[in-house]
Amino acid sequence: MQQWIWVVGLALGGCAVRQAPAAPPSEAPTVEPPKVELVNVSHRRELRGGWIATVDNINWPSKPGLSAETQRAELEGLIQASADAGLNAIFFQIRPEADALYPSHLEPWSRYISGRQGADPGYDPLAFAIDACHARGIELHAWFNPYRAGLKHSDPVVDSHVAVTLADHVHKHGTHRWMDPGAPEVQDHTAAVIADVVERYDIDGVHFDDYFYPYPAKARFPDRATYQAHGNGLSLEDWRRANVDRMVERIHDVVVSRKPWVRFGISPFGIYRPGQPEGIQGFDQYAKLYADPPKWLAEGFIDYLAPQLYWPTTKTKQAYAPLLEWWSGLPGDGYTFPGNFLARLGHDTSWTIDEFRQQVALTRQHASGNIWFHIGPLVSNDQGIRDVFRSEFYPTPALLPPLTALADQRVDPPVVKVKPGGVDVTHPAARWWVVYRKGEGDWQVETVISAKTSGVALKAGDWVVTAAGRHGVESQGVRVTIP
Repeated sequence: MQQWIWVVGLALGGCAVRQAPAAPPSEAPTVEPPKVELVNVSHRRELRGGWIATVDNINWPSKPGLSAETQRAELEGLIQASADAGLNAIFFQIRPEADALYPSHLEPWSRYISGRQGADPGYDPLAFAIDACHARGIELHAWFNPYRAGLKHSDPVVDSHVAVTLADHVHKHGTHRWMDPGAPEVQDHTAAVIADVVERYDIDGVHFDDYFYPYPAKARFPDRATYQAHGNGLSLEDWRRANVDRMVERIHDVVVSRKPWVRFGISPFGIYRPGQPEGIQGFDQYAKLYADPPKWLAEGFIDYLAPQLYWPTTKTKQAYAPLLEWWSGLPGDGYTFPGNFLARLGHDTSWTIDEFRQQVALTRQHASGNIWFHIGPLVSNDQGIRDVFRSEFYPTPALLPPLTALADQRVDPPVVKVKPGGVDVTHPAARWWVVYRKGEGDWQVETVISAKTSGVALKAGDWVVTAAGRHGVESQGVRVTIP
């Protein structure tokens, strides 16, 4: 019998390619490949995300100036509460105002950590958060504010901040400092910041929120000089939208060219334009923020939209259901993951646990998951909401939907070896092990485990173990019996 050589691709999902058989030396013994039982298994995928906001210390750290040990303990507590609630993704704000919650040669340390911009906390919060999330089966998506340079223009800045290094392109607008999206220097700097994080950190996604051109203030945004230099005959409004479009497309290219399995998505304001869909009234992001999310999705600039549907189902002029259907029906290959205003729980009679039950049910009819702003109520378990999440919304684990652009990149099964009390699992390119147990008729997900963990404890019985790549595609399962 001939001996077969197997070559495993490492870039994405570990696609096994069968090569021509090699003629073994005549003295070599015949080698039989190990026999394994492969099982086709799957489960309902959905994004179950939560935003951890650092701007103004909304979620973390609880206040500036805490010791590194206390900060780490707080952050781990937020991530553990997210795991306890059944979330599978954290959107961690690492650039709230042209600063950094990680060591950077491009931007200064955030003042929200120490109370003083530029002060090194003595550890790397982003690296810590990535490890803590992955250890609990949770993806970590790095959340950037692309243009905000300061929550308050009166706050002091250090010499390495863009308000100094790009002073001609950072303006006071309302109460904020804001980078000019039309300045090539701003676009270059923001792209460099994101490229640096993608290259250096094992993140699962890059995320923008709804701050492009700033929300309107009394005074006009002061970009006349930039417009005169770069307008190229466009109207001011079309030029501003083109600037944002160009940046979104550029960030997509920055991400894909470095790590094609990293998702890039945006959570825009929840209304595109008044009247879309019919009967909807409210703020016009197309005309006021110069943001065109349907274009980004249709052109393939992003992998998903997470429109901030921060209204209850009872709010007729901004009703959750028709807005969800409208966003979910946009053309394009990406996903829709509505954002939900969990922080409003209990603020008035519209914001009840039953309201969120209804929003989850509607989402499952039309979209592929939810992102919750913010995780504070889950941490404090307001009205028992974390228990509701775990027992009702997310009682069993799930992976995110596979990355659309790479959904055809299959993943080979892992190598699984039975040992006393469990199994050892190996694979050259997996992000997760997904463990299934036999339920009533079907295999059901028991747990999702980081592929950095080689040993998996299992009780006696029949199990199936799959490997999932960073792009979310899952292999066939290897069936094992634990005596």
